[in-house]
Amino acid sequence: MNFFFQDATIFRGGVLRKGNVSVRDGKLGFGGSPAEGDRVISCEGLFVFPGFSDVHVHLREPGFSYKETMSAGTRACAHGGYTCVLAMPNLNPMPDCREGLDAELAVIAKDAVVKVLPYGAVTRGEKGQTLADLEAMAPDVCGFSDDGKGVQSEEMMRAAMKECARLGKVLAAHCEDESLLKGGYIHDGTYAKEHGHRGICSESEWGPIRRDIELVKETGCSYHVCHVSCKESVQLIREAKANGVDITCETAPHYLVMNDAMLREDGRFKMNPPVRDESDRLALIEGVLDGTIDMIATDHAPHSVEEKSRGLEKSAMGIVGIETAFPVLYTDLVKPGILPLETVLSLLTDKPNARFGLDNPFEEGKPANLTLFDLNAEEVVDPERFLSLGRNTPFFGKTVAGKCLLTIADGKVAYLDESMEENE
Repeated sequence: MNFFFQDATIFRGGVLRKGNVSVRDGKLGFGGSPAEGDRVISCEGLFVFPGFSDVHVHLREPGFSYKETMSAGTRACAHGGYTCVLAMPNLNPMPDCREGLDAELAVIAKDAVVKVLPYGAVTRGEKGQTLADLEAMAPDVCGFSDDGKGVQSEEMMRAAMKECARLGKVLAAHCEDESLLKGGYIHDGTYAKEHGHRGICSESEWGPIRRDIELVKETGCSYHVCHVSCKESVQLIREAKANGVDITCETAPHYLVMNDAMLREDGRFKMNPPVRDESDRLALIEGVLDGTIDMIATDHAPHSVEEKSRGLEKSAMGIVGIETAFPVLYTDLVKPGILPLETVLSLLTDKPNARFGLDNPFEEGKPANLTLFDLNAEEVVDPERFLSLGRNTPFFGKTVAGKCLLTIADGKVAYLDESMEENE
């Protein structure tokens, strides 16, 4: 199907501008006029964005299809406006060797409706004892990560960084000192104390970041910090950047719009790292504004209903976020004037693409990767309408603005809203 988006507001080259966009034979074009056979969409009030990139998702296949499937997960990505996502390696079999990676690549090739690039594990089984076969996987992974597990040993992390530097790959670190967890499962703050919960201290995150920054200086590794959640982490990364360290980081929408005062006695509010104090949230926003934080990722982590129905203490860690990310960011941060729309879009597109070398072009003549949003349309977040198998969102019942109408990935329609279908 060919499209002509007339009088759209387009995000291109870091700025918003009015213009026309075409997709013909799967290729992207700018300007011009409608041609015979085009489906012409009048875009007054509508926005054409480059397809979003998420450098941190869990698609659960192979191994955990009861939580999510590659088909459902990538359709959910398209529903959220994403055309390229980077999949974490805590799978079965785990991509810690060529055989494990090939099993994941086969599922991606068979069922993905958007571009999916896998991470390889840093250590065998993510157990932190022996390096994974990084060299064998390097040609077909976006980087290496033991996400869900922090590499506890300094020597193991040093060895991993040296190998990643040699192979020219990013090491994306889940920074968590397990010796400081002490059975905690939410932020060690006021809510935990008032409700009798065991807390997770912020040092369990920023301590490993401080260690790893010194290792990056030593090894020359390209280093990326996953899901930054606290103010100390932001400051450490800010100082490291000022000193020329090759470091980038991500945060997630829930850390930017929530604090621990918003928690409820419900597993849908449990994630790792946890949402923290209001001072941490404000520091993250400051980090976005001053460029310390390079990108926004979702850490989309679907679980079964049963796994998330055990309350704050016993539920599995993780929330789904790929279908609510942009509407939540737009509603809570852009509309109130806290963050410019252009800043949010850069953190969802240009910056992750640049850091990870992602082939997710928004360029004339290239296969189209774009998404169409109506920023005036409001919806109530209803998990039963998600395309993801996961229902574990803390945003259930929230009214958000910003509705995805269409996503085209690699020149093909990956998501089409029912309102657009009715107007065929």
